[in-house]
Amino acid sequence: MRFRAAAGGAVAGVVVLAGCTLAAPGEPAPGASGGARALPGTVEEYYAQQTDWEDCVPTGMECATVTAPLDWEEPSTGAVELAVVRLVSEGDAPVGSLLINPGGPGLSGVELVQQSAGFVASSSLRGSFDIVGWDPRGVRASTPVECLDDEEMDDYLFTPPESATGSVAWFAERAEVERGFAEACAAESGGLLAHLDTRSNARDLDLLRAVLGDERLNYLGYSYGTLLGAHYAELFPERVGRMVLDAPVDPAMGRSQQFVDQARGVENAFRAYAADCLATAGCPFTGTLDDALAQARELFAGIEARRLEAPDGRRLTSTVLGAALIWQLFGGDPEPAMTRLVKQLRDGDATLAFRFADDSYARIDDDRYEYNYTSILAAAMCADGVHGGGVEATRSTAAAMEAAAPTVGRYLAFDSWVRVDSVCQSWPVPPAPGPAPVAAPGAAPILLVGGSADPSTPYSWAQSLAGQLESAVLVTRVGGGHTSYARGNDCIDGVVEDYLVTGTPPSTDTVC
Repeated sequence: MRFRAAAGGAVAGVVVLAGCTLAAPGEPAPGASGGARALPGTVEEYYAQQTDWEDCVPTGMECATVTAPLDWEEPSTGAVELAVVRLVSEGDAPVGSLLINPGGPGLSGVELVQQSAGFVASSSLRGSFDIVGWDPRGVRASTPVECLDDEEMDDYLFTPPESATGSVAWFAERAEVERGFAEACAAESGGLLAHLDTRSNARDLDLLRAVLGDERLNYLGYSYGTLLGAHYAELFPERVGRMVLDAPVDPAMGRSQQFVDQARGVENAFRAYAADCLATAGCPFTGTLDDALAQARELFAGIEARRLEAPDGRRLTSTVLGAALIWQLFGGDPEPAMTRLVKQLRDGDATLAFRFADDSYARIDDDRYEYNYTSILAAAMCADGVHGGGVEATRSTAAAMEAAAPTVGRYLAFDSWVRVDSVCQSWPVPPAPGPAPVAAPGAAPILLVGGSADPSTPYSWAQSLAGQLESAVLVTRVGGGHTSYARGNDCIDGVVEDYLVTGTPPSTDTVC
């Protein structure tokens, strides 16, 4: 689950299909070649669809498009398309497909497999499975959420506030900005917004399982992808095959508490960085760890008064600084990039801060966005979250984040929580049912992998999910950084791969 998020809220009323690239039965699906083709009208027909796989890049990959109902409860009312890619197994007798979700919400599974299949799937996994990635509904190459064009997105993310950041007037100003963002999403993607919740995505996942010809789902989900896997197990426990949930999200926890927990985790990551920095030649901090943290707080607090700018003239605000900090601190080893960032900020140079923030926002080529990450992140968070209470509720959680993380929490709140909560309170459709525990009685063993100092999905979330799922087996990685598998820990990699290849989990909870 990415910490930084954007947008959401609720107005009652009928969902309108205006501006959304959806297909109705009998019409060609978005992106379909040739003439009109009849789309499925029942759940059974969707499950029975035939998929045409075509060779695509890089060599060895096959790509296809799978059609899913817009509304799983009313499957005849329209359709969305899901972009899918697979790397065909190198083995003689593969177990089946292994579907991989990189998290987000809003990250591309197609891109993950096309660009990094060899990284996230070892030779033993490639010998045992077809490695499959897909873009969930609303994401990138699938039927996408659309809100703002590139110029409008720049204005949305980088226009300096009129009010003093963190003031009562600033929170009210942000609420109006986010209301405008929500209205833009409604205008461009209205019909899709009511069907981006995790349960709808979990039902898409079962459709993919069936279309791929697998009796059970074999699945590797990271971060937000663990939430998707947990909901799948709750909906279809008898169809769970070999499932690994890496960096688990607690499905029973409310959104505001998640953000407070994450702020505490990122603060701990910054403390660990500062301690390492002090033991390194050229560290920009001096004295004790407490001295270093005080120096960092003073530096960050003075950023807006200094009016630092990027080479293109954008001004560095607290929200942009928050995006830059999150981008660096989610990794397991922020040195030396964080040190370069701190030194540049101390010297009045915002170049690196904007580079990191742009990476966080998927902004490339100085003024273009690689894909719709900010929009789908907002839409997905709002689809599942329960938000209310107006500006005062938003301020209260932001204050709790700052209290939990006195060095960085203020900036994380301004870049993430304020945007999420404010936009979700103006979102044009109501959210799905709120947080609830999952048990998945009867499911096959589910392997949970949690990092003891994961800054994004705290270890307590893994422990909570392990207590909810009846068949959970918890594997613990001692250390920081977000996610655990394929990060260079041979113990973790061995446990995960042995389980996926053989189907047999560790006999007891394991610590690596």
